[in-house]
Amino acid sequence: MRTALVFGGSGPIGAALLARMAPAGWAIVAVSRDAQPDSPGVRWLRGDLERCDGLPDAVDAIFSCGPLDHFARWHARSTIDAPRIVAFGSTSAAAKQASPDAAERELAARLRDAEAMLFASAAARDAAATVLRPTLVYGDGRDRTVSRIAAMAQRLGWFMIPRDASGLRQPVHVEDLAAAALDACDAAAARGRVYDLPGGETLSWRDMVARTLAALVPPPRLVEVPMPLFRLALAAARLAGRAGGFGEGALARLHEDLVFDAAPARADFGYAPRPFKKVKKGPELISV
Repeated sequence: MRTALVFGGSGPIGAALLARMAPAGWAIVAVSRDAQPDSPGVRWLRGDLERCDGLPDAVDAIFSCGPLDHFARWHARSTIDAPRIVAFGSTSAAAKQASPDAAERELAARLRDAEAMLFASAAARDAAATVLRPTLVYGDGRDRTVSRIAAMAQRLGWFMIPRDASGLRQPVHVEDLAAAALDACDAAAARGRVYDLPGGETLSWRDMVARTLAALVPPPRLVEVPMPLFRLALAAARLAGRAGGFGEGALARLHEDLVFDAAPARADFGYAPRPFKKVKKGPELISV
């Protein structure tokens, strides 16, 4: 039986990962800030990357499904013996390097520095690290893009976008990311590598929103307006405190193609993400 330590196990990707690992025979120690009930194959510890009592001395693998910069700092000072590390980062490391928002540029730099720190600390211990960079994540109702759009549209009965929101996106499902983490862990070719993990379909921002709204019951109306009018509406939303996180960088990216290559991950560990598809089942919007 293989053993693993999982950080961020109660988050969207972490929950999908644990759901795959336990039936596969892993003995898991998972960490969460909030108390979680143990389940077959999973023992929970309450803590975070700053402080957590009861961590094992050695495991076969460590998986990080939370902020990469915090995990990289933790790993640099950790004494846990683990020959294999798989950590999630973000394609923001590349996509936000030239953002007009200083905070986004700082995030991109922090992510790249964290990748370098993790590879250095792993090499110093003769361990092998892999960093996985997802694109726009969806699939469990807790993401900050697709589910946020759906919730706002349901509340208002409509959703507004600029008429020229043609930038391409590749939304990726949390279950495909969980499968990728396990497959990469076992792939010798993935050691010491960084992989972009886009979803299985490339579509425009406008089409992604339209497909999300069409899955809701009743389907909210998609309102397309000229960019100047959208900017006015966005400014009003910011004043009302309802546009957190949607700054000039996010607005500019509505026209940018954020497209990443899945070929290296496909070649090295068989990455095969699903296309973006939303369906309605019961009272909740779910993803398949």
